[in-house]
Amino acid sequence: MQLLPLLCAFLLAILPASATPDRPGDGGPDLAYLEIINSQHPPHDPQLLFLLMGRFASAQQHERGAAFFTARLQQFDHELNDTQRALYLTVIALLRAQHAGQVSFFHRIGYVNETVDMLERARKLTGGRVFVVNWASAIVDAQLPSLLNRRQKAHEELDWCISHASEAPHAGWLREIYRQQARLAQADGKAAAAQAYLKRSGYPDINLPITLLTPFAEETDAGHRFSPSQIREVVPQRVYVLSGFEFTEFYFVVSDDGRELIGIDAGTRPDSARAAYEALRAFAHHLPPLTTIFITHSHWDHIGGHKYFRSLNPQLQIYARSNYRDELARDLAAPANFNQPFFGAKFQEQDVRSFKPDVPVDSSTSVVIGGTRIELVPIHGGETQDAMFINLPGLKTTFVGDFIMPYLGAPFVHEGDLPGLYEAIGTLSRLQPANILHGHEPLTRMFNSTLMLEQVRDDLEWLESHVENAMRRGVARADVHQANLVPPALLSGAHDTSVPYLVLREHVIDRIFSQRGGYWQADLQGIDHISRADQADLFLHYLGRSENQILDASKQMIADGKYELAARLLDACRERLGKSKEFAATERAVYLRLMEKNQNDDPFKFILYANKAGMQVPPVQLR
Repeated sequence: MQLLPLLCAFLLAILPASATPDRPGDGGPDLAYLEIINSQHPPHDPQLLFLLMGRFASAQQHERGAAFFTARLQQFDHELNDTQRALYLTVIALLRAQHAGQVSFFHRIGYVNETVDMLERARKLTGGRVFVVNWASAIVDAQLPSLLNRRQKAHEELDWCISHASEAPHAGWLREIYRQQARLAQADGKAAAAQAYLKRSGYPDINLPITLLTPFAEETDAGHRFSPSQIREVVPQRVYVLSGFEFTEFYFVVSDDGRELIGIDAGTRPDSARAAYEALRAFAHHLPPLTTIFITHSHWDHIGGHKYFRSLNPQLQIYARSNYRDELARDLAAPANFNQPFFGAKFQEQDVRSFKPDVPVDSSTSVVIGGTRIELVPIHGGETQDAMFINLPGLKTTFVGDFIMPYLGAPFVHEGDLPGLYEAIGTLSRLQPANILHGHEPLTRMFNSTLMLEQVRDDLEWLESHVENAMRRGVARADVHQANLVPPALLSGAHDTSVPYLVLREHVIDRIFSQRGGYWQADLQGIDHISRADQADLFLHYLGRSENQILDASKQMIADGKYELAARLLDACRERLGKSKEFAATERAVYLRLMEKNQNDDPFKFILYANKAGMQVPPVQLR
C-alpha cells in the first residue's frame, strides 16, 4: 500500500493534473465542436480523438473526457477495427491518469491498475506497431516507480518510439519521449546522458510544468519555426522543399534542361536564406546556378531574404505581382512589436523595405525557364491582394503561398479576402495539381487536395452566411463564437474537413467582424475606451481586492482551465502589482498553459503566448 501515493504521483505527471473537480459543460466552443464531431461516427482522422483529449485536459475535465470516450467506444464498437479500439483505449487511459488524484484513496489503486491495463490492452490490439499507442505506454511506464519493475520496459518502449520516429503524427511527439529518457537517465545518475536527451527534446527545463507535443520552435534570434529543419524531394531530383530553417518554407526547382535553379519565395532574413541554400547545396550536389525567383506574395517572410539571393547572382530575375508596393505598405505599417516574436531578433524591416522585383506581373503569364513552362496566375485572396500561384504543369505542382492561411491575412493587419479565397480555390481546382505546396509546412500537410479545398470552401460559405446573419441580428462577436457553428456537411460526414474547419473557424469569424462591422459593436464593445488602469481600479479600488486575492482568483482560474480569463485579470493589474515574484510566477504559469493549449492548432497564439511567458522552445532534434 505504500506504493500507492508514489504511483499516483508519477501517473499524474504525464500531463498537467486537475486541481479541482471537473466542471461539466465549461470548455469553450472548440471543445464543444470536437465533442459533436466525435459523437457522429468514428473519426476518419485519429487526430480528432487526440485534439479532443487535449481540449478536455486543458479544460481540466479529465473525468468527463474519459467518460465521453468510454461512451463512444461502446457506441461505435461494432464499427471499429482493433487499431481504432486501441486509440480509444489510449485516450481514455491518458485522461484517467490525470484524474487519478481525485479518486478516493481506497479506490485509487484499483483505478490506477485499470488505467495501466487499458494501455496494455491497446498495445496488444495493435501488436505493438502503432506509434501513438506505444508512445502513451512508454510515457506512463517511464514515470512509474522503479519498484514496479517497469524501468526496462520503459527503456524499450522509448527506444522503439525513437527508432520509429517517422511513424509519429509529427516530430513534436518526440519531445516527451526524449524528456522521459532524460528523466530516466537522471534517476540512474547519468547526468551527461540526461542533459543530452533533454537537449534533443527541446525542453528548456526537465521539470517544465506543461507537456509539449508540438513541432513548433521559438527562439529569440531565429523567431518561430513550424518544424525541425529538414529537406525533402517532392519530385525526385527536381522539386526540393526546405522546412524549419526559419518562419517560412523555401522551395527550389531544377529546370527541365538541368541548367537553371528556380526559387519560390525568398524567405524572411538573409541569414536564414543563406543557411537554407547552403544546406540544399550540401544535400543535393551538382545543382545548377540559381537564376530566377518567383514570389507568391510580398509578406515579410516571403521577401526578406532577397538580398542574399541577389548576392549569388547579379543577373538574378525576381518575379512578383505588379501591385507588390501596396502590400509592402501594409506590412510596414503593422505594429513593429510583432516582428521579433515571429521573425527573430535578426529580422530587419529594411530587408523588406528594399524589396523590388525585376519583372512585375499584372496578369496571367506563361514563361519558359530552362525548358520548364511556368504559369503565373494572379489571385486576390484570401490573404493578400498581390498573391500569385506559380504553376508548373509539367511537374503537376503548384506553389500557392499563403492563400489559405487560417488567419486570412496577418491578424494584426487589415487584410484578407474571403470571397477572393473562394475564387482562388476555384482557380486551383482548374489547375488540378498533384502537389499543392504552401508557404508553411502545416498548411501543406493540411490543405493537400483540391477536393478537400472545395469542401472547405463550402463549409466557409455556410459559416460566412451564418455570421453575417448573426451580425444583422445584433449578436455580439463573442456570442457568435460560443454558438459553435457547425456546417451540416460535417455533421453528416459528407465532408472530411473537420480539422481544417476547426483551424479556420475562429479566425474567419474574427475577420468577418473586423471587415464588415463598424468600430461600435452590437454589444457596445468599442463605444468606450476602458484602459488597463481603469480595469485595475475596478478590481483593486472599487471592489477592494488585495494582491493576494487577485492571485488566488487567478490560480483558481488556472485550476479551472480559464486561462484567458486569468491572463486578462493579471494583465489589467500588472502595472499595480507586477513587481512581486509571486505575481510574475502566476502570470508565467498562465501563459505556459495557453502555450500548451494552442500548441498544435494555433501557431500564432503559441508564438505570442511563448513571448509573454519569456519562453524559448528550441526545435526537437530528429537525429
